[in-house]
Amino acid sequence: MKVKMMKKILSACCAIFISLFVAGCQHTTDKLDIYLVTGGHDFERELFFAMFDSYHNLDYTEISHPGANDYYTPEKAGLVDVFVFYDMAQEISSEQKTALFNLLAQGKGLVFLHHSLAAYQNWDDFEKIIGGHYHEQPFSRDGQQFPASTYKHDVEMDLHISNANHPVTAGLTDFNLIDEVYGGFSVLSGITPLLTTTHPECGNPVAWAHTCGKSRIVYILPGHDHVAYADDNYRRLVWQAICWAANK
Repeated sequence: MKVKMMKKILSACCAIFISLFVAGCQHTTDKLDIYLVTGGHDFERELFFAMFDSYHNLDYTEISHPGANDYYTPEKAGLVDVFVFYDMAQEISSEQKTALFNLLAQGKGLVFLHHSLAAYQNWDDFEKIIGGHYHEQPFSRDGQQFPASTYKHDVEMDLHISNANHPVTAGLTDFNLIDEVYGGFSVLSGITPLLTTTHPECGNPVAWAHTCGKSRIVYILPGHDHVAYADDNYRRLVWQAICWAANK
């Protein structure tokens, strides 16, 4: 009887510990403010924003192109902890580029999701910021020619944690998603891989972290539609990316 009771107590304690651990990853004692940058690509708006509504201690403001790039000024950027990009804009002025690099020098956190990898096709320095690039046209690199990047919808991705010790992936285990894959995209050397996949039509890594200037930056390839938005693992990945970028 005592053994059975002890097992029940231990089981209950384990359940409480796990729930507290997950809660600790989903909540921060400091409220975070973010800009959600959209425009240049359609998405399931209601379900996408529902993911951010699910995060406690988070306030977000959507800023859309063509005006979103005007928010890199100290006055506007100073109102938030992190910019989360879910856009695929192509137009940016030289003044806006300078303002964005000034934010990087100040350490503003940036998180890029899914199709943002294909933004700014004609701005080479964007790759230095995000850490990679999806190429809509064939391109050359170090004297070699490469074909355009590729994509494929509704693919089952096996996602493997590359760095379980990183705060962005802490507490996560390998998981699967039905999502859109990208192939043939470029990735800078020096980034920290966070997720990989074995899918033959997808490049690697499929999530990474790095710094540019003083800013912490994360890119996450999955996130095409409601399947990802509603997935607990994906939600946790995005939340922890925001917290790490904000240095919280």
